[in-house]
Amino acid sequence: MWKSLLAIVRDRNSVDSTTPPPVEIAGLALMLEISRADHNHTAPEQAAIVTAATRVLNLDQATLDLLLPHAEVAVDEAISFHDFTQVLNETLDRAGKCRLLEQLWRVAYADGELDRYEEYYLRKIADLLHLGHADLIRTKLAASPQ
Repeated sequence: MWKSLLAIVRDRNSVDSTTPPPVEIAGLALMLEISRADHNHTAPEQAAIVTAATRVLNLDQATLDLLLPHAEVAVDEAISFHDFTQVLNETLDRAGKCRLLEQLWRVAYADGELDRYEEYYLRKIADLLHLGHADLIRTKLAASPQ
């Protein structure tokens, strides 16, 4: 029994060279969470995720295609946003977190409608990223369709 428990712990702690970088997965996972918040993941939202990943995470299409399945699994297995925001807090500076938040707003607006759950999630994410209300509103206004 102890051997099997030790094997599980070792497997979880071992870092495989094929494991995607956690900051990219965390950013993509939040984008997916926002697109799924209204229970209607649309093609415009998917396109907004591609654009956001290019702008904020500096991912090209080939890398994005490799990382998205990992991000989808991470979203399905996550207990809370904290799983993702913790990684982002350790990696990004305030300006990087604001750029990410703005892109998350763009994903939320992509289908032409801001759902109340999308807005709630974005407020929660901003709080978990230790961004103030002014950052939340500034990024929202920057991303909102005119």
